Amino acid sequence: MFIQTEQTPNPATLKFIPGQAVLADGTVDFRSADDAAGKSPLAERLFRIDDVSGVFLGADFISVTKSDDAEWPLLKPAILGVIMEHFTAGNAVMTEGASNEEEEDYNEEDAEVVSQIKELLETRVRPVVAQDGGDIVFHGFQKGVVLLHMRGACGSCPSATLTLKSGIENMLRHYVPEVTEVRAV
Repeated sequence: MFIQTEQTPNPATLKFIPGQAVLADGTVDFRSADDAAGKSPLAERLFRIDDVSGVFLGADFISVTKSDDAEWPLLKPAILGVIMEHFTAGNAVMTEGASNEEEEDYNEEDAEVVSQIKELLETRVRPVVAQDGGDIVFHGFQKGVVLLHMRGACGSCPSATLTLKSGIENMLRHYVPEVTEVRAV
């Protein structure tokens, strides 16, 4: 098994690509070992490595975030070993029935606007963000403000605010006039 690694715009996060499906549907973000407990055997094992502070699972990649004082040359071999061992053994990535679904917050009268926002996020934003080892998920829409949850490499990326304001907000305001602002939650 060959696992590729890619840098992300977030220097604290590295993207691992095992060359096979990781999740069949959606994405899952774990910010601590407690978050992963009982939900993902793979994430649980990765959190046992000192200085791993976040694990994000995508369709065909795993993004791992390290603590600030850790060094990638020391962490990377241990992470590669855990991922290779996990997939080679044929172990499940997620425990059956576990999910990381978020509740959405918006008024029913805004359902059409929300549908447009979600479509733009799904077709134009999420594929690009996934290339960088993260995800952006719709959280809510209230009085013109779109609330987005930034996950994986995006969650703690130094350029996340710039991406959110300059990229996503401008695009949504252009295509959906009801949008006045975009905020991270």
